[in-house]
Amino acid sequence: MRRTSPTHAPRRRGRRTRRTLLASALVLVLALGGGTAWALDRYVVDHVEIADVQAYEAANGTAADATPADGTVTGTTYESDDASISISTVVTGSGDDQVTAYVADVTLSDATVLRSAFAQNQFGTNITATTSEIAEEVGAVFAVNGDYYGFRSTGIVIRNGVVYRDEGAREGLAFYADGHVEVYDETATTADALLAAGVWNTLSFGPAIVEDGAVVDGIEDVEVDTNVGNHSIQGEQPRTAVGVIDDNHLVFVVVDGRSPGYSAGVTMTGLAEIMQSLGATTAYNIDGGGSSTMVFDGELVNDPLGKGVERGTSDILYIGG
Repeated sequence: MRRTSPTHAPRRRGRRTRRTLLASALVLVLALGGGTAWALDRYVVDHVEIADVQAYEAANGTAADATPADGTVTGTTYESDDASISISTVVTGSGDDQVTAYVADVTLSDATVLRSAFAQNQFGTNITATTSEIAEEVGAVFAVNGDYYGFRSTGIVIRNGVVYRDEGAREGLAFYADGHVEVYDETATTADALLAAGVWNTLSFGPAIVEDGAVVDGIEDVEVDTNVGNHSIQGEQPRTAVGVIDDNHLVFVVVDGRSPGYSAGVTMTGLAEIMQSLGATTAYNIDGGGSSTMVFDGELVNDPLGKGVERGTSDILYIGG
């Protein structure tokens, strides 16, 4: 295993906008009829439930201060009174089996320094922007893609101490304001109960891949979504995960994939072993594939799909700076 600091961010190339994709989909609808119209409405067309998230959180949230402390970026590190961040690159294997992972070791002064933001400052389904775009909008010094809550209508979604959705469906991850993090069963509780217990953020994707320092059994067989498309998370894939080393000490990992010779991707077990090697006693898988992205100091750290092109996502986890 070779661990280094990333030397530069890959050049960002042009990407098809959602407007172009939507126009193409509309043409397809006209050609194929009603069934496709349903799929387009369900998986492509924006459905806005909250039009101004910042205003909604101001009206419904706690008094946690969203203003970051002044910090200093030096190469691949960031230091402030709020957070300490160190970015490194881990390379294993060689040839077509090479795997490239990007690691952010993060220590927080307070758990509420880790925040979430939604694409276009809106909450709903099919609302997307790239991780870089969302990070720039909120002034993030560090960000990774979130759980892509907007692809589905289920799950418990609590962000920045505010409840957005309460439809328990799967194994979730809860970040508490006191700094500890727990894997939990969404179907055995409610968003209000979690909020009352001090939960600051939740993620609804999974599965948990490390618990009590051990790789979880059966993680290669988990399906996150049972609706149309994207239900299987098996095989060697690009991945994003968050791990817990201690209270207020987290590690975020983005593994690139589908790029033989640069990074093949990893299985769920392979991701768990990476997290375990970094000292995580708990680790949780979040949205991967083309969504897997890490941004630091305004630059894309990883190389999504080996093409330097970000895919739109619903949400990010970030630290302001």
